[in-house]
Order: sequence, then C-alpha cells, then structure tokens
Amino acid sequence: MSSSARQAPVSLKVASTLFIVFWLVLAAFPFFWTLWGSFKVELDFFSIADWTNAITGKLTEETHGSTFTGAGYYGAWVQEEFWRAALNTGIVCVFVVVTSLTIGTLGGYALSRSNYNYVFWLLIAALIFRAMPQITLVSGYLPPFFAWNLWGYLPTAIIVLVAINQPFTLWMLHSFFKKIPIDLDESAKVDGCTQFQAFRYVIIPVMWPGVITTGLFSFLLAYNDFAVTTMLLNEQNRTMVPKIAAFLGTTYTEGNVMFAVAAVVSATAPLFLLVMLFQRQIVSGLTAGAVKG
Repeated sequence: MSSSARQAPVSLKVASTLFIVFWLVLAAFPFFWTLWGSFKVELDFFSIADWTNAITGKLTEETHGSTFTGAGYYGAWVQEEFWRAALNTGIVCVFVVVTSLTIGTLGGYALSRSNYNYVFWLLIAALIFRAMPQITLVSGYLPPFFAWNLWGYLPTAIIVLVAINQPFTLWMLHSFFKKIPIDLDESAKVDGCTQFQAFRYVIIPVMWPGVITTGLFSFLLAYNDFAVTTMLLNEQNRTMVPKIAAFLGTTYTEGNVMFAVAAVVSATAPLFLLVMLFQRQIVSGLTAGAVKG
C-alpha cells in the first residue's frame, strides 16, 4: 500500500486539529481567567452589573489608576502573610516525599523480591487503608494528639500524611520493582555486591523514572491536601490550601476574595512548572514495563 493511501483525509486532520485546539482552550480557560482576574479589583472581577468590567478593568482603573493592579498579591503575601503558608507547605511536602519514598522504595523492593504468601495480604491491607476516607483516619488521630499536646504542629501533619500516602507509594513502587528482572540482583551478587548494594547501585538507577513519578504523586498529595492540614494545624502553621479557604471564609471583609484569587494563582503556578520540568520522567515512569525488550 502506498504512503499516500495510508495518509488520513484532510478533513479528518482539520477536524482533529480543531478538536484539540478547542479542548486545550476549554481546559486552560479557567486558569487563565483566574490569572487575569487576579490583577483586578473585586467589583470588576465579580461584577454583576456588567461582566465586561472583568475584561476592561473599569473600576480597577478608577481605584488604582491602571486597568491592572497587584493589590491582591500584596494583600495576600504581605498583609495576610501568605508566605508563611507557602513556607509551611514546602516543609510539609519535602518531608512527606522524602519519608514516603525512603520507606516505599525499601518496602516495595523487599516485597517484590519476597516469595512469602503474606506479601499479598499485606498489600491488600495497605490498599484498604488507602481507600478509607481521609476524614475518618484523621478523626482517629485527634484524641491522642490532643492528649499528648501534639495538635497544631507541622510534624504532626507530616506523620499523618505519610501514613495516608504510604500504602499508595508502596503499591506503586512494588509494581515498578516487579517489572525489573531478578536476574539483575543475582548478577550484582555474583560481582560481589550485597543485597543492599545491588538495590542501591543496580536496581534504583534502572527504575529512577518510577521513583520520580511516585515522588511527584506524593508531593501532590501533600501539596493539595485540605482535610488533614485543616484539622491538624493551627492558624500559625497553616499550609496554602487551608489558608486560601480561610480567605474565602471571610468574604465579608473587602478584598479577601481577591486575596484568595491571587493566592490560588500563586499556588497553581509552581505545579504547572513542576509538571513541565519532570514531564519526561513522568511519562517514562507511567509507561515503565509496558514494553518488554
């Protein structure tokens, strides 16, 4: 069959291109609209009288002398000290990811190389624990935390997030390790490596994309968490998501809604950059083991 016969019709190409463009615009519109509105005043962005004020910035210009203003960002980051929430989020995410990956890689590797029957039931128990609603688990943690005066601190939230995230990490890394032939371990031992040296120098480099992918999902769990951080952290130690919710919970105060809009943009932008930075590793990790050489 000639190459021209295998080519798709022009109409199909045009239709596919239009559909992709439409889908991208539809998917990206909420973020860009929020980004645009974060530089307006509240009466413009949420105008009832004339929705075009959100585009033209009529009242924003009357108030600040320009159709764009950074008052929302200044109010959120400086006036309401959103930077503290961002710092707390960074601390929580780093410790959750490092702890989850350390336990997950060791545990996943050990389970993938074990021939005992308890491995299956251990993984099933972990899956059941992960499927439980987070609010149920947090409620069980509250009494001892209050009794031991541990409520409100970042380490407390980190411990709970690791406990909630660990079953998922264990499952995901276990599946990655199972795709790696055990022959690599045996070859490393023949060359004089111990079991841990084979794990460190041979297995981990092979499945590094899987570790990156699992770490990213662990990061997203901690970064976007609301239930755990809201119930376990006090006002001084809030992370970004509960802080944004606090802005929205005080809408009677003028400007707080725009603080929330600016904070949402500030919290979303790093996620976009992170995914763009690690997109190749994510794809490699998600497709690891799909094709056998």
